Amino acid sequence: MRPILTRISIGAMAHNLRVARSCAGTARLFAVVKANAYGHGLSRARRGLAAADGFAVLTLEEAANLRQMGVEQPILLLEGIFGADEIATCAELDLWPVLHHAGQFDWLRRQPPARPIQLFLKFDSGMHRLGFPLAEHAAVVARARSLPGVAGVTLMTHFAQADEAAGVGWQLQPFLREVAGHGLPWSSANSAALLRYPETLGAWARPGLMLYGASPFADASAEQLGLRPAMTLQSEIISVQTLQAGEGLGYGQLFRAERAMRVGVVACGYADGYPRHALTGTPVLVNGHRSRTLGRVSMDMLCVDLSECADAGVGSPVVLWGEGLPVDAVAAAAGTSSYELLCALAARVPVLEVD
Repeated sequence: MRPILTRISIGAMAHNLRVARSCAGTARLFAVVKANAYGHGLSRARRGLAAADGFAVLTLEEAANLRQMGVEQPILLLEGIFGADEIATCAELDLWPVLHHAGQFDWLRRQPPARPIQLFLKFDSGMHRLGFPLAEHAAVVARARSLPGVAGVTLMTHFAQADEAAGVGWQLQPFLREVAGHGLPWSSANSAALLRYPETLGAWARPGLMLYGASPFADASAEQLGLRPAMTLQSEIISVQTLQAGEGLGYGQLFRAERAMRVGVVACGYADGYPRHALTGTPVLVNGHRSRTLGRVSMDMLCVDLSECADAGVGSPVVLWGEGLPVDAVAAAAGTSSYELLCALAARVPVLEVD
């Protein structure tokens, strides 16, 4: 069997949720499990994050799957409903949709839910992606309260730069200034805000990335934040080549040896979810020792430098990211984000659950 494998740690997710809980004060936690739990598998995340106060998903299908798995906690639909035909399912499964445009109000008025549901109203505090304008908060809240079949209303926003130096103040202060008079619960904190800005906590926090053991910050590692990687992508060397000085490697011959050197060919490529655009120098672990990729990533293979790995050969283990090699470090070297790497894991990669 091809030696590539992903290890998913249920225990690491549970640990990371405890870290989130320790930062949350009195706020309750929605564990964000959209995109197949950031590539970790919805059913695995349901077990690892079972102690969460609720779950946040993107689609009705994800929500229905969680209910079928026995989840009884609240489930938040982060983009709400996409048509009036989804209202009945929200009522049936007790889902909490996020409303972010006026059309969703129209659907709910025309087709009231069979039983009352909780609504989250999303306000645009500066990200300019989804949400009602803050200036319209009074009318929006009044309209939500006037709808039939509404059990309760929570106000929310989303931060654009909680993980950067700009921080959250430029969005949080206008949001709180506008909505405070309504006396309603509110939610704003993502992973970065939860970890650094306690003033953002509100009634609900919505951690995502940190639950899978990655850091949202460029200036703080997951280890420094007390997080454990939930995903380890590993493989093996399947061939060893020797390059002479001046010889090139792989498609485009993007890497050329400056001296004679050994190169390991690893059973992992962009069809497995490894980034094709990763440049020479992206870190890997070979036999537990830090090394680097060489040349262009192929569909099914990539090459690594064995210059400092004298004991490495065919069958030697290689960690692409995870235990011992933070996904954040790989993402930074490849010019992308840990979100993208985790979510891009291909279905053809076998998964082994641990813990």
